Amino acid sequence: MVRRTGLIMLLLSYWLGAVSSYAAEVHNVRVWIAPDHARLVFDLSAAVQHKLFTLKKPDRIVLDVTDARLLSDLQTVDLSNSPLSLMRSGTRNGGKDLRIVLDLKEHVKPKSFVLKPNDQYGNRLVVDLYRDVAPEAPQKTAVASADDPATLRDIVIAIDAGHGGEDPGAIGPGRVKEKTVVLAIAQELHELLKKERGFQPKLTRDGDYYISLRSRTERARKMNADMFVSIHADGFKDHRARGASVWVLSPRGATSEMGRWLAQKENSADLIGGVGGVSLEDKDDVLAKVLLDMSMTASLSDSRDIARSIHTNMSKFARMHKTRVEQAGFVVLKSPDIPSILVETGFITNHDEAAKLKSKAYQQKMAQAIFAGIKAHFSGKPPALTWLAWQKEGRGALKAAPSSYKVVRGDSLSVIANRNGVSLSALRKANGLGNADNILVGQVLKIPAS
Repeated sequence: MVRRTGLIMLLLSYWLGAVSSYAAEVHNVRVWIAPDHARLVFDLSAAVQHKLFTLKKPDRIVLDVTDARLLSDLQTVDLSNSPLSLMRSGTRNGGKDLRIVLDLKEHVKPKSFVLKPNDQYGNRLVVDLYRDVAPEAPQKTAVASADDPATLRDIVIAIDAGHGGEDPGAIGPGRVKEKTVVLAIAQELHELLKKERGFQPKLTRDGDYYISLRSRTERARKMNADMFVSIHADGFKDHRARGASVWVLSPRGATSEMGRWLAQKENSADLIGGVGGVSLEDKDDVLAKVLLDMSMTASLSDSRDIARSIHTNMSKFARMHKTRVEQAGFVVLKSPDIPSILVETGFITNHDEAAKLKSKAYQQKMAQAIFAGIKAHFSGKPPALTWLAWQKEGRGALKAAPSSYKVVRGDSLSVIANRNGVSLSALRKANGLGNADNILVGQVLKIPAS
């Protein structure tokens, strides 16, 4: 009995020694699938050093992790819809280092990095596998005509569900995740807009995967969006905090973003003004600044209009955090050419609001409030050569008589001309302004046909 106890103690001591002899352990592996890439996340017990390289014939990726061992079963990881056919592991340097081999079934561009612990996860090693996504072939479309509704375009609304994948966002009672709630609201809003004639909604993400903040606005630009709405659910350490809110870009945030764009204009082919707009890359500094200022002034004005309408709609059924639209320098609001708003649907860390946000009925109410605000704005101020503009002007009467526009605070003649798709000289002529650009708040201007 004594001999057996001693043997057990010896084996236990050896096992404990083996555990402590590694600097880190990989104790879990997760996979997130996005349309353009797959993300592998290795959960670690401590920070690690690693090296990633590729091999050919057959194509595979090798991940070497220094002074680590694997405690997870790679065979249980779901690789369906991923670019991987198999994950396997081995050791090197006499068993001291971990080697993980990723067998590929399609060509990818790998990128790896480590993440420090946060509120949700510990140390992580991330491997992103970017697929070769062929660019969409340009569609051949007829030249838009104000008299022919068949050639008129829909208004594109980019709907952005915050967080996703490895980033759950705020977490409320019962482990309800912000990323799940806001995706459900985004999908409800998508359905409402899809049923409305003259609108074309597009989701920046339609599943549970991560998109960087800058990539969200880049996706909206590639969609040729007329508006960008980002949907979130607040979180705070004090669970008593409550209330929904609507945000637009602050003046300080707009100024800093203009500086960033101007600094990058030599390497940028981004369009100012959406489809058929102008690029900054061939403009001198003064002209580039003028173009950006015009575009940002117009988009901020529209952003505030839409945000106020949505805020009013939400206040009819939801407790609001503030009685007015708020301003901040959120990265997702910093598109100089796209009116952008951020909707915080409530505090998911508040017990009562979390219960509401989880319910489908409340999600539908929130989506309806956002939808009504978007519809009201674009029905009143539709972009030129859209189906809604054709509707607003009396179905084919666009050229029969000029429309009108009431000047609001922050407007300039050049911004009004740009927004309505007419030349500055034509706008001056229609209103008998000569070369003077002085306009007054409340003044009604005639808008000539495009």
